[in-house]
Amino acid sequence: MTEPPVIRRAIGAAAIGNITEWYDFGVYAYFEPTIKDVFFQGLNDTAGTVATFGLFAVAFLVRPFGGLFFGPLADRIGRNVVLATTMILMAVGTFAIGCIPDKGSIGFWAPVLLLVARLVQGFSTGGEYGNAMTFIAEYAPDRRRGFLGSWLEFGTFTGYLMGAIIVTVVDAGLSDAQLHSWGWRLPFFVALPLGVVGVYLRTRLADTPAFQELEKESEEREKANKTGDEARVLARLWPFLLVCMGLVVVWNVTNYMLTSYMPTYVTETVPDATSAGVSSTTSQWLQIVVMAIALLLIPLLGLLSDRVGRKPIMWTGAIALIVLAFPMILLIRAQSSGAVFLGLLLMGLALICFSATCPSTLPSLFPTAVRGAGLSVSFNVAISLFAGTTSVVVGALVGATGDLDWPAYYLIAAGVVGVVSLLFLHEPNGRRMWGSAPAAASEEEARELVGSGASDAA
Repeated sequence: MTEPPVIRRAIGAAAIGNITEWYDFGVYAYFEPTIKDVFFQGLNDTAGTVATFGLFAVAFLVRPFGGLFFGPLADRIGRNVVLATTMILMAVGTFAIGCIPDKGSIGFWAPVLLLVARLVQGFSTGGEYGNAMTFIAEYAPDRRRGFLGSWLEFGTFTGYLMGAIIVTVVDAGLSDAQLHSWGWRLPFFVALPLGVVGVYLRTRLADTPAFQELEKESEEREKANKTGDEARVLARLWPFLLVCMGLVVVWNVTNYMLTSYMPTYVTETVPDATSAGVSSTTSQWLQIVVMAIALLLIPLLGLLSDRVGRKPIMWTGAIALIVLAFPMILLIRAQSSGAVFLGLLLMGLALICFSATCPSTLPSLFPTAVRGAGLSVSFNVAISLFAGTTSVVVGALVGATGDLDWPAYYLIAAGVVGVVSLLFLHEPNGRRMWGSAPAAASEEEARELVGSGASDAA
């Protein structure tokens, strides 16, 4: 049995980590046009956009290394210490971006230092999300895992939303000269105190004896279940690795299309190609509203997944991407603010079909003995090779071909990957974690689970 107050503290601790980790990604994505002007002066528009998105994507290339480093480290020194370390690294990396002189001052070294800061951010992020997802999934009651796991993504969207709002306020309140001179640095400076507050709150949330006992039990169980030959075990589980990677691809291609590429697509790519579109400020506020709606709906979809299952909701998202990708992009290319909002909202609704369900689904694909390693490998590799490069790849394809429909093609391809993955996914709703005992929220529920034979489910 897992006491609800304890699991709420665990979720709160993990969500705070996500807020801190993903605040930067919102700031960087919404400030892409300004970052391009500051760090890539002299390049033409297409080359500057690709270079800026390339530095965004490079952080994802080191995520697997972060996962491989921090995953085993968490087993040795504890999740609290590792999560605090990753939050501080991310905050310092983000703060450092705000301190870098522009290219006009130090030339070539400006983008080089930006690259170093992005590598620090990517390395730290690789060690955070998998541990949080595993911890919550293992100890959430079997019948509430969807709802409780969805709060991890609530934290992620909160971080994005904070970054977007701060950038929008700074952008609207300063002139272009002020923005390019010093104003663009302000949102990056916010990251350091945000990281300090995050670490403090994480420590306070994890300070209860019940939470410490829960974390200690998890760490000891993982150590006891180590096989000594994880690579060989994972090799035998290759179908589950592929399913996990497929779900990560469809989830995060949609995620980074909406949160990283669309801000630039709406405010620069479409206006430059068609002389249509909406103003930068209008676009930013439309995207903030979409993110706020998604934020509110994620826990509700998580709750629904505990009733109807994870797969029906994910099927809805995958099919929506295939069927509605072109309508989404056509609406976003329209001159009407209402049409742009509707296109972004449709993309956001497709996204949260995965954001609300994947945190509780992915950990169920692996047995306890190799769950951390399986998630670390499949999640971070899929992010690095496919999802995290969405902005730079789509931006390069649009720039090279002049075809503004490439975002739709990419979303359709992601949807197809999702459909294939779902065909091989067994519904995890209400079932115990692979290799773990059944988990209940109360003694009454535990007796009911035993009586119904749920304890024998794999």
